[in-house]
Parts: sequence; C-alpha cells; structure tokens
Amino acid sequence: MAHNNLHETASALVAEGKGILAADESSGTIKKRFDTIDLESTEENRRAYRDMLFTTPGVEEYISGVILYDETIRQSALDGTPFPELLESKGIIPGIKVDLGAKPLALAEGETVTEGLDGLRGRLAEYRELGARFAKWRATYSITDSLPSDDCIWTNAHALGRYAALCQEAGIVPIVEPEVLQDGTHTIERSYHVTCRVLDALYTELFDQRIDLFGTLLKPNMVLSGYSASDRAGGEEVADWSLKAYYKHVPAAVPGIVFLSGGQSDEDATAHLNAMNAKGPHPWELSFSYGRALQAPSIRAWHGKAENVEAGQRAYYHRAKMNSAARTGAYAPAMEREAVAV
Repeated sequence: MAHNNLHETASALVAEGKGILAADESSGTIKKRFDTIDLESTEENRRAYRDMLFTTPGVEEYISGVILYDETIRQSALDGTPFPELLESKGIIPGIKVDLGAKPLALAEGETVTEGLDGLRGRLAEYRELGARFAKWRATYSITDSLPSDDCIWTNAHALGRYAALCQEAGIVPIVEPEVLQDGTHTIERSYHVTCRVLDALYTELFDQRIDLFGTLLKPNMVLSGYSASDRAGGEEVADWSLKAYYKHVPAAVPGIVFLSGGQSDEDATAHLNAMNAKGPHPWELSFSYGRALQAPSIRAWHGKAENVEAGQRAYYHRAKMNSAARTGAYAPAMEREAVAV
C-alpha cells in the first residue's frame, strides 16, 4: 500500500502542466538572494518572503509541490497556518530538502560528497509528521578535463541510493538530484559524457539498493556548454544532447524528470524545457523544479516591502505560467511580453 502512495505522489508532482517550486534555499543562499535587494536575512524576513510565494492566488494551477527548508517547514503564514498545511489546502504537495550540503571529498582535490545520512531515518519520520510527502538530496560534480573522478561519481551515487531507500521506507518520495555543474569552458559533448557517467552510476546504485523507481523523480542538470565556453550551444542542441543522455540512462519506470535551472537565465531555463517537450512525447514527464528561475523576478519586485507583495506574487505567477506552457512545448518568448496578471 505504501508503494501505491509513493507512486501516486510521484505522479501528482509531475501532473500535466505543473512543476515544483524549490524554496529550500539554505540560510547562506537566502542571505545572498536578500543581499541583492539590501534586505537583512532575519527569520521574520525569510518567513514573510516564503509567505508571499505560498499565498500567491491561483499559482496551484501551475505548481504541484514546494520543496521546503528545515526552518521553513516549521514556520507559519501570517494567519498562523503552518506552511505545509497552507500548501496542502491549495492542493500543493509539501516537500523537504534533507541533505546537509556538499563537503570536500577526502583525498579528491576539487570534488565533493553530500553529507546528511547520519540520523536521516529519524529526521524523515519527523518531517513526515510535519507534512512532508517528498524529499530532495543534491549531489554535485565539477567538470574539468579530468573531473569528475569515478570515486566522486560512485560515492555520491551510493549516498543518493541510501537516501532514496530511507525515504521510501518512511513513505516519502525521493527526488534524486545529481547536478553536474556547468561552470567552466567545457563543450556540450563533454557535458553529455559526464552526465551519462553520472546517470549510469546513479541508476546502478538505485537498482542495487532495491529502490522502487515508480516512486521516485529525477532532478538532473540539462546538458549545456560550460558557462564560460567561447562557443556555446543553442537551444535545439541543448535539447538534443540532453534527451540523448536521458534516453540512454533514465529508465522509463521513472514517472518524471524535473529539471534544475542551474545558472541559466529565467527565460533560457523555460526555453530549453520547451525545446525538449516540443520533441516529445517521451517515456517520462519532462517538468521543472526551479528555485532561482521561478523566484528571481519575484524577489526583485517584492524588495522586502509589504506594499509590494502583490507585485512579487504577479512575477512568480508569471514565471510559473511560462514554465507550465513549456511543459507542452507551447511556450514562445513573445508570451513574456503579454500582460502579467494574477
């Protein structure tokens, strides 16, 4: 029975036209976001910011789930409603980031391993009580001529497998996030080969650790040229190389691939998702789990001021709507200029 619930939740998160808001910024990351609008990162300001996003009227048409941070899942809206309860009342599934961040991998210069497995079983039980129905764990891999090493790839794949198993045991859908970082000067071909190696190791570990793939989601990078590359691939190439990697390595049992936006501009992240969906249908739903690419215009419009809440909500609603259009290949850049209304 638990498996059926996992399957239902995973499918609901990639329901037609919908995607996930990643609002799980760590204290350090949210401070950087607030620094851009000269706003102090206090607990109340962080709460007010998430309150603005979560109470946006009508956004549940386009948003299926929200990934929360440990602090956020314990916070409440202005009227005292706990955030997970508020989201559920709108038909949005609450989720939780459970990893404790990427730390230097021992004896592996320039590489990281994600920590947070110790005590995870107990934390998952608590998060389930608080309302979480899915979770996220992120591993990161740097691209150079020689990196990532096999050690880095397999150590992180093993940790992602252990995390996924603990989630499913707790009745929580695991989103596995192997992010091949696109910083650097590498070609799109190099990005493709590294992404393939990472996905190959990941699904080997998930299979070995008895993960029920129907009750999981994959949150990968798109296959891009390095952000500092002199000759960067265009949208069609990004779609082709990305799909080639996923078709080779992501089993059809996985209900959906929910992309991270990485360092892409808001509109590029939408356009690339659209280009992939325009080449469908695919064995899995191709959706989004964006953080900055859904929030950046909203945080600028809000600017930490109560009188700007509606403007911030309009900006967030607009980005959610654009990414919803990209889910069916119906997005066009001209839509960005249409009147933005909630």
